[in-house]
Amino acid sequence: MINVSDQHAPRSLIVTLYGAYGRFVPGPVPVAELIRLLAAVGVDAPSVRSSVSRLKRRGLLLPARTAQGAAGYELSREARQLLEDGDRRIYATAPPGDEGWVLAVFSVPESQRQKRHLLRSRLSGLGFGTAAPGVWIAPARLYEETRHTLERLRLDGYVDLFRGEHLGFAATVEAVARWWDLEAIAERHEAFLERHAPVLRAWEQRADTPPEEAYRDYLLALDSWRHLPYTDPGLPAALLPADWPGTRSASVFQALHERLRDAGAQFAHSTADPMSNPTSNPASNPVADPVADPVADLDAD
Repeated sequence: MINVSDQHAPRSLIVTLYGAYGRFVPGPVPVAELIRLLAAVGVDAPSVRSSVSRLKRRGLLLPARTAQGAAGYELSREARQLLEDGDRRIYATAPPGDEGWVLAVFSVPESQRQKRHLLRSRLSGLGFGTAAPGVWIAPARLYEETRHTLERLRLDGYVDLFRGEHLGFAATVEAVARWWDLEAIAERHEAFLERHAPVLRAWEQRADTPPEEAYRDYLLALDSWRHLPYTDPGLPAALLPADWPGTRSASVFQALHERLRDAGAQFAHSTADPMSNPTSNPASNPVADPVADPVADLDAD
């Protein structure tokens, strides 16, 4: 099974833990449970407390008491919405089709550089590529998510959004290679495969699924994977290089999810204060229209 790596930051793992299991708790997650569950993936108690404090300061975790009176933390409304919004990308199973494009054209005064930086970072975090200075492009299905994100951040006054087709003059497959750094995206997928494909192969050779091992391997895989659907906007296969690693990495994650998620829930809710309803699976739950970029908003300092 996979070993804990320094690449998994404690704060990111806490966000991933709440996304996978903690948000299904009918109340706050006790601090003692957070420490137990993060210890299983190699995070010590001081790191848990420090990371929880940072998430609390950002308004994403709220202090609360369990029914038994234990100190704990529950998700704020904003954090819960952000996690639900991420489900559509993170747990997507159908390959994307060619539905056209959405363009974001913006102009921000020089005196408001901070908003310009925020706008660029959010568009990038949503998976947009750069067609020209001030002109960003993404698959059309990201329109609603983009509109709601810009409205929530009060950046909509600087942006015009358009939907349409690419008609030339370069072939679309050539233009896509300019708009996105496909090599860098492919490297992210390859890194995921290098770390987690061997984990899947090891599980495929086993008949048993011990809950603690399943929990550890699933949480680490999800923590690696959940960023990728925002780095990679899900371009149509016809516009991507042959043998695109994103197809393989998505298959590996889906297989790990199906094999490990529910078994891991048995470990996550194995104490008196249950961590999860094992029937609550984000991959099978309908989600609301996206309103934000969960990776950027939950993981930012």
